[in-house]
Amino acid sequence: MEQQAILAIGIFLVIYGFIIAEKIHRTIVAMIGGTLMVVLGIVDQETALHHIDFNTLGLLVGMMIIVGITAETGLFKYIAIVAAKRAKGEPTRILISLALITAVGSAFLDNVTTVLLMVPVTFSITRQLRVNPIPFLITQIIASNVGGTATLIGDPPNIMIGSAVKELSFMDFIINLAPLAVLVMAIYVPIFIFLFRKKIQTTDDLKQSIMKMDESQLITDRMLLRKCLIVLGLTILGFFTHQLLHLESATVALAGAFLLLLLTGEHMMEEAFSKVEWTTIFFFVGLFVLVSGLIETDVIAKLAAQAIELTGGEPVATSMLILWLSAIASAFLDNIPFVATMIPMIQEMGNMGVSNLEPLWWSLALGACLGGNGTLIGASANLIVAGMAGKEGYPIKFVQFLKYGFPLMLLSIVLSSIYVYLRYLI
Repeated sequence: MEQQAILAIGIFLVIYGFIIAEKIHRTIVAMIGGTLMVVLGIVDQETALHHIDFNTLGLLVGMMIIVGITAETGLFKYIAIVAAKRAKGEPTRILISLALITAVGSAFLDNVTTVLLMVPVTFSITRQLRVNPIPFLITQIIASNVGGTATLIGDPPNIMIGSAVKELSFMDFIINLAPLAVLVMAIYVPIFIFLFRKKIQTTDDLKQSIMKMDESQLITDRMLLRKCLIVLGLTILGFFTHQLLHLESATVALAGAFLLLLLTGEHMMEEAFSKVEWTTIFFFVGLFVLVSGLIETDVIAKLAAQAIELTGGEPVATSMLILWLSAIASAFLDNIPFVATMIPMIQEMGNMGVSNLEPLWWSLALGACLGGNGTLIGASANLIVAGMAGKEGYPIKFVQFLKYGFPLMLLSIVLSSIYVYLRYLI
């Protein structure tokens, strides 16, 4: 087993190096890494398939289909022009407006769905203003992970914690996590303005051209729009109630997608499936299998167990360790398999006599969700935006995102440390 663990670590580090270097497309690299884990016997095929989070993939595919069909109606262009006109065509104001909309949407839908809706809007606006869309996209990635932290349904780690800890309700997540999410966004807004205002300058003529546009002419198919809005409304309602209905979020998203295809007819099907970011979907598949090698050889479990042993179960030290370990790990691994490993460990600590597990659960949620801002592969929403941006001819480089995301992630974890200590540990 030790040899297998060393081999798994070696494959992971080499593949991760190739992903950072970006000389070969990350989807090809991740799939090769996942395949090597199976071919070399580190995990068998059945186990590898078990580690692929089909709930995440189903949610992505379903929402991509719904968003793809809705885009045909002109709705996103309409939203783009209305938002830009209300901001008087000023790029910095638009950047902040879209970031705040993304944060709120990520809390009450989920961050993946929200960025799928926001990215087409962003490209519509930036094309009109002739400014670089990448600062807009980076701020939306960061805002989506902060907003997703605030609720049970906002980010997959919270969904997993809520499923494992039955006594934590939807309102518990809002009461305990939303105040910090609001604080972090309030601090990020002036930082965004400082970082990006000089990178997104435009001319007064282009600002005025937006103010003169008639957004009502942008809706090209009102009948299709009505169908899309009905299905989108039902899907969002499904996300709010999926736990009551005992349905996974992927089931809700796929049901919505195929209901919309049923209403729109077969002629939309080819177009809808062409809108799915298949390169991003297969990157996730490769990443899940790649990380499964570390899980099955107990690498992640041993690292986490040794780290927790260092604290001796002392509440302040254990909470801070879980918070920072989760944040750093979630920046460099997908946070879903990491959280899956941490949940039973925290539950075991309860069995060993740790009486108050609540600060540990909130530390795990904050670390895993906010840690996703550390790198471009830290969270699902990051990868979705990067995939869509690449398709539009504006690839977001790993190092380019790292220089903004990682310092901002560290700032949010410092704030989280103070918050957890003051609220739960004194």
